[in-house]
Amino acid sequence: MEDYETVILVKQEVFVFQIPPRATNRGYRAADWKLHSPDWTGRMRIVSKGKKCFIKLEDKNSGELFAKAPIDKYPGIAIESVTDSSRYFVLRIEDDNGRAAFIGIGFADRGDSFDLNVSLQEHFKWLQTSEELEKGIDSSDRKPNLDLGFKEGQTITINMNINKKSSKPRPKASATPFGGTPGLLPPPPGGVKLPPPPGNNSSNQIPTSQAARKDSGTNSAFEDDLLSDLGSLSVSSEPTEAKPASATQNPSADLWAVFT
Repeated sequence: MEDYETVILVKQEVFVFQIPPRATNRGYRAADWKLHSPDWTGRMRIVSKGKKCFIKLEDKNSGELFAKAPIDKYPGIAIESVTDSSRYFVLRIEDDNGRAAFIGIGFADRGDSFDLNVSLQEHFKWLQTSEELEKGIDSSDRKPNLDLGFKEGQTITINMNINKKSSKPRPKASATPFGGTPGLLPPPPGGVKLPPPPGNNSSNQIPTSQAARKDSGTNSAFEDDLLSDLGSLSVSSEPTEAKPASATQNPSADLWAVFT
């Protein structure tokens, strides 16, 4: 499958300068160029095709290619910054026959040169990440597949620590914490005084004197009955003998004679 071309950056105005050969290894200086009269002005495009990256200098109107520079890494020999300015660079261009030359390029705005730096850095960072991912995939494919399935007749044993419950029953909590009837609260200390029932107190109450007399009459009648019962008993410690006929025939005898 043929790779398609991707546009990374476009700048509508770029200046091209013929530069003198570098006399020393200290780097290029933009002050040595004729900055007030550029040799060519046009459009710059940064494109990528597969893993290759190019800087193309084209005509603004017709799009005709003026020169192109293959970029294999950044920073590198294909594009270098000058030592005395951030808006100018030295570009290594090549033709189809493989001949190479060095030219100077520059921008009127510092923001354009900043975009050029960032675009190239991000592109080669993306290429490095893609290569690492491909290497990781290739190494994983070369590893032998592990057979983790059970073989015929193979078993597995699992030891599970289960705490056994105690056979002793737990004491049940008392439902009546105060020892009384379930659901009832104990009486408050000091007792509770209930109010008298409503109604006419004069009609329901008995005078104190009448109540006393009634109680005394009831008690005297009870004592007479008790004495009558006691009179029929014999408390003598001697053996029982037959009573004389005179005693049984005299009903008016004193009942207390027996106790004397």
